[in-house]
Amino acid sequence: MGRACEICGKRPMTGNRIVRHGLAKKKGGIGLHTTGITRRRFLPNLHRIRARIGGGVVRVTACAQCIRSGKVAKA
Repeated sequence: MGRACEICGKRPMTGNRIVRHGLAKKKGGIGLHTTGITRRRFLPNLHRIRARIGGGVVRVTACAQCIRSGKVAKA
């Protein structure tokens, strides 16, 4: 099955978790400094729902965006 929406194909994305220390310049400091960068994953908001596809009802994995936009009709 995997972590992917069966309707639009949305999958996990990668990004960075950035750690900053210091006091911001507008608060009187010398500015924020990046002290660590690690990789992270952004997971899609998936739900297992019973959807009406074709003429029958099947169980699919759909993201919340597809459910809200009406791309998939809940049974």
